[in-house]
Amino acid sequence: MREYEIDVIIKNKPIVKDPEGETILKDLIHKQGYDTITSARAGKLISLRVKAANGEKAKKITYDMCNELRIYNPVVHTLDIKVKGE
Repeated sequence: MREYEIDVIIKNKPIVKDPEGETILKDLIHKQGYDTITSARAGKLISLRVKAANGEKAKKITYDMCNELRIYNPVVHTLDIKVKGE
């Protein structure tokens, strides 16, 4: 059994409005002169350490936990689980 570092990235789906990202774009990025940046979307990052037999098992444990505990809403969010170092 090995310990894996996992990043869980939760973002709004492209069709869902992202007021936080829009505010970052308009009130921070553009006001500081970065006019070539045309879009900003905000999300959440959850970093975990998971004990598992292998990276795929660690990813499955993480995915199951995210669904069972309703860490994200699959109707409006996308979920990306990355095993670091693999």
